[in-house]
Amino acid sequence: MRVALDAAPLSVPTGGITRYLVELHRALETAFPSDDFLLMRPGTGFLDTKWWSCGLPLHLIRRNVNLFHGVDFAVPYLPVKPSVMTVHDMSPFRTDRAPATSPRISRRTPWMIRLGLATMVVTPTEAIRKEAISLWRLQPSRVVAVPLAASPHFQPAGNKPEGTPYFLFVGTREPRKNLHRLVEAWRLLRRTHPVDLVLAGRQREDFSPLPAEPGLRLLDAVDEAALPGLYSGALALVFPSLYEGFGLPVLEAMQCGTPVLASRDPAITEVTAGAGIALDAEDVPAWASAMKAIWENMSLRTQLTEAGLARARAFSWRQTAVSTRDVYQEAIRRFGG
Repeated sequence: MRVALDAAPLSVPTGGITRYLVELHRALETAFPSDDFLLMRPGTGFLDTKWWSCGLPLHLIRRNVNLFHGVDFAVPYLPVKPSVMTVHDMSPFRTDRAPATSPRISRRTPWMIRLGLATMVVTPTEAIRKEAISLWRLQPSRVVAVPLAASPHFQPAGNKPEGTPYFLFVGTREPRKNLHRLVEAWRLLRRTHPVDLVLAGRQREDFSPLPAEPGLRLLDAVDEAALPGLYSGALALVFPSLYEGFGLPVLEAMQCGTPVLASRDPAITEVTAGAGIALDAEDVPAWASAMKAIWENMSLRTQLTEAGLARARAFSWRQTAVSTRDVYQEAIRRFGG
């Protein structure tokens, strides 16, 4: 089998879609060495300026590709080959959760799917699968949930570091991450407990900047090699997101043995499966109380660490690759039929 994967996300050095592409491509090559998995993106030729309508379909034919995988909400306009589209979440298509996004996603993706340009659709959780089926009235057998995984290098990093204890958030600073409420909860706790809050991740333009204050540490995107140590050193990961497609930092934290406090978003609770503390995303006092319990109760931290490590073992990029290739085969079968 020769599969082309959309390599355009590689132009962005960090982010969930970039990581998804890199990890999936590596896992596919490892699990299926007899197959070819090409990373394909536009060049500088004339047809490449019309990539989705002309350039990409022509490349797929010329390079004898069996299937195209659009890892970032897009597939070719001309269905010359079977295709699979990954829909990471439904936020671009919901008025209550829509981020600042490109028209390609918010306007083009729905009609691509409704017109059948994507032979099969992949989502990272059953929660997003059900949402996509409902919104776009899709045949359920055409949409498959394939969970993501944390990279194997996310492991417990040993002893807690010296210095002020801290709670940690990892992810892009954007409105739906609900960070202003998290900061409010941390401020309540900090009145009586000397604890810092570390927010690690790039800041998007539509996010209202947080004012500088003692104990609030704002980091840019952290290098992959440094993330396990940052997770392992935290009292807990605090992840109050209003909406997620999967919530990869939650799984990374659990795999590092870090307790997790997360919102009751359906996708996140599907990932944690009871291995973390689930909270109403908008209940600031509840977040402050849960953080206080983590600070004061060593046995609770140990319990959550053990539960998280056990839950994390249910995920692997190899299994993601195997399940994704099964979707490829189904797409080829349907396209040929």
